[in-house]
This record gives sequence, structure tokens and C-alpha cells, in this order.
Amino acid sequence: MNKKWTLGTLSMVMALGTAAGCTPSNDQGAAPKEGEANKGPTQFSISLRTNNFDYVEKHADINKDKWVLELEKKTNTDLNIQLIPHKDYEQKMIQMFAINEIPDVVQAGAGTNGKELAGSVQAGVFLELNELLEKHAPTLLKTIPKEAWDEVSLNGKIYAIPEYLSNPSRRATWVRADLMEKAGITKDPKTVDEYLEMLRAFKKMGVEHPFMGRQDFKYADIFFGAYDVYPYLSQFEVVDGKVQPKFFDVENMQKALQTYKTMFDEGLIHKEFPTINPTNFKNLIISGKAGMWEMNAQEYLQWQTQLQQNVPDAKIKIIASPVGPDGKGGGYLYSSATRSYFINAKAKDKAADILKFFEWQVTDEANKWFDLTLPVEPKTAEEVSEQRYLSGFLHLVKDDAYRKDILNATPAGKELMSIFDTILPKEGRGGLEFDPRLDSMAKNPDVSPLSDTPPPVLITHMVKMVYGVEPISDWPKVIEEWKAKGGNEVLKEANERYSKKEGLKYRGPEAQQWK
Repeated sequence: MNKKWTLGTLSMVMALGTAAGCTPSNDQGAAPKEGEANKGPTQFSISLRTNNFDYVEKHADINKDKWVLELEKKTNTDLNIQLIPHKDYEQKMIQMFAINEIPDVVQAGAGTNGKELAGSVQAGVFLELNELLEKHAPTLLKTIPKEAWDEVSLNGKIYAIPEYLSNPSRRATWVRADLMEKAGITKDPKTVDEYLEMLRAFKKMGVEHPFMGRQDFKYADIFFGAYDVYPYLSQFEVVDGKVQPKFFDVENMQKALQTYKTMFDEGLIHKEFPTINPTNFKNLIISGKAGMWEMNAQEYLQWQTQLQQNVPDAKIKIIASPVGPDGKGGGYLYSSATRSYFINAKAKDKAADILKFFEWQVTDEANKWFDLTLPVEPKTAEEVSEQRYLSGFLHLVKDDAYRKDILNATPAGKELMSIFDTILPKEGRGGLEFDPRLDSMAKNPDVSPLSDTPPPVLITHMVKMVYGVEPISDWPKVIEEWKAKGGNEVLKEANERYSKKEGLKYRGPEAQQWK
């Protein structure tokens, strides 16, 4: 096969390559049906974000990977995978659309209005899939929840195949259980103050980073959740009949910022946390230098294995997230879809076969192949990386809340399943979101948040306040600056949309009151 794309070439040129033929195994997976015995594999190109998967980013040519080749055999396809680096992902996607070199299938975030899509859905770049799904992939249509299909629909028309979440409370609070035992902490902390006391105990024991911070507060924002002030895209609320971002709650935002400042002042968080990227974040944790952090719960078994390779006696556990004045907390609630796959309108002639490729991915056969082919309890970092790649990266359409078959195969996995049933469903912060995204946000990117990143104008002040360069009491001035730089337009449009009940999404139980 002539596989043309690698990670290195993408940054230099965004040209498409059509892959040559590959003979499928007729006794596996999507074997040719009667009357199609002579039909060759379906050739199509697909862009995939590397998303910090070590196995992918270190691979010399992902198209020659043994698991890609096996997937092709099982699905009677010939894939031309085009990797888009996690770094500068949005920029690379926008560039791809700008030069009109678009693969047959484009992976993007959930929704039809993401910045990375550059208005391509509205411009007619991708196929409407309703009739095609009903005719050629009814099992796919039935398996994926309606809420996830709604995420990738525009004006009632489906434009993508979504990877979905059965539980929108995905992020969890992780702690080193062995450190808690050594510190004599026998009861899990609940309140913010109790969490701070635990972190102080870790510090006293010599733990280098009691709380593991990260750039832009990403996967390090759990204390904003305690005070219900996440400054994110889905975190609008209605106060006295008016829509506003949750970070307008001055009292609770100041309490959240003070919590981070306290951690900074007392050495409970990495002094350079604003510069910690995802790779360094994980490396510091699995090297045993952190006591508490935030991560998607489904990653638990892999991180536990990797940590124990460096610290054999280390043990992680997931506990209920810190609660604030209202007795609630948790990460922000995700949408019902995580990633999605759009089919280029120019690939209409092979769209039916492409849909069959995705439909196979939700079958029991596919779930077992992706999840159980490799050891369910990997022992080395390389084994963990390969398992994550096969079950997480290459399995494109699945319930991304957890890997059910993997978890059910071991006692540790079953324990994690209980966490999904007992802890995560009871926490998480919802809110009001606008889809399509507010035009005023696109016009004023400095005041526009992302799904889990604060607006740029806020981040600068948040970091300065934690560092003590600016007083936290100046938060009302930050709100006024946000308004002056385009926030007033956002408020005007948001309230107009809310009054008309146009393009609204209500995440979580609390948001239902605003319908």
C-alpha cells in the first residue's frame, strides 16, 4: 500500500493521497456479502488528531501499523490516515479548509460549530447523513444515543457520526491513596478546607507537588467546580431572568481564586503551573511527584500501571470531588458526544461504505477486538501505550465514558465500574450553552471561552491573581474588561437567543429549570 501521510509531513503540506488496494480477509468482520465477492476494499482518507497518544506520535508511519492493517482487513477498507498534531490543532484544521484539501472523513470535536471546522458545515462541505444512515447504517443510528446525534445536527439534519458518552460526568478527582495512609488520613476529604488540609499533610511528608497544576487550569480546575464558577463555553446561567457567565458570581469566583492562591503561597501547587503542558503534567504524576490531580476516570487503570513502574507501592484512588457552599462540586459536565466524524460531500459515492465502516465499530465483535485483543492488565509502559491506542485512538466510535469489556475483565476494572455508578453520577456542574455558538464570540475571540479553557482575557488575570501580582478583589474590574472587549455583545446576543429559545443546550439537572 502507498500510505502517504505521516505526522511530520502534515505541517509542511496538506495534500491528499489516495491509497492503493489492499486485499481483505474474507473470514473476518465486514466480509464481502453475496454478490460482492469481487468488490475491493473501500478506499478513503481520514484525518485524526494525535491527541497526545504516545503510540501514535512516536510511530514512523501509522498507515503501516499492524493494528491499522488488521482493522482494514476486518472492515474491507483501505485507510489513508492523515495525522493532525495535537499542538496547533485548530490552526492546522483551519489551514486544511482554507486550501480546500479536505479528506474524505474529517474528525472534529462534538458539534457542528467548532472553531476547528471554520464554518465548513454551514458552507455545505459535508454530507447530510439522515437518509444514508437510515438506509445503510441503521444499527449505528440505533446504538448511538439521540442526545449524541443532536450534538452533531444542525436544523434537524445530521452531519457527523459522534463518539458518545453515556455519563457526562467524566472527569474525576484522583489522589494517592498510599500517601493518605502514610499521613494517617482515614477519611476522604469533602470540603475545600478538608482538601487543603490533606494537601498540607502531603507537603509536610515531602511530596513535591501536593496538587498537580497545569497550563490554563486545564485538568486542574476542580476548585472552580466546588464554587460553581467554571468560565467555560457550557457554563452560562440565568440570574434574575438574565443570561450571564458563571464567572460573574464575584463572591464565589474570588473564593475559588483564593483557594489557588493559598495553594501557591504554601507550595501546594507547582510554582510554574501556568507552563505545565499535558506531557509534563502526566510525567510528573507517574513519576510519583504529585499527590492529587484531576483526570478522566477511564484512564485510571493505565495511569496506575505506569505510576507503579516508577513507585511500586503507589496506589491511586478516585474520590468524590471537593464541594463548595452549596454542598456540590465536580468537573464540568461534558456534552453527550466527544469527537465526531464528518463525511466530505465529494465522497458521496462511497459514503454508504464509509458508514458501514463506522457501523462495524459499534458491534460486539468490534468492542471485543479493540478492548480484549491485548492484555487487559498491561505491565509495561509500552503495553499501556499500545492498549490505549487500540482501545482509545483506533476505536473511533464507542461509549467513551469507559471501556466496558476491559473493566469487566478484572477485579480492579470492576471496582472502577462501581466508581462510574456511585461517585461520578452524583457530581458535575452543568449550565446553559449556545449551539450554534454565539456570533459575538467568533467576532471577539479574546472574550470567548472554549469547552474547558477560560477566555484569554480572563486567564491572564487569573494567573496574576494566583501569583499575587494583582489583588483578587479586582475581579469585578476583570468582568468589566471582559464586557468592554466584546463581552457586552456576547451578553446581548445570549439574552436575545435565550428569549427566543433558539439554539440552547441545557447541561445537567440544574439547567433544566431555565427551559
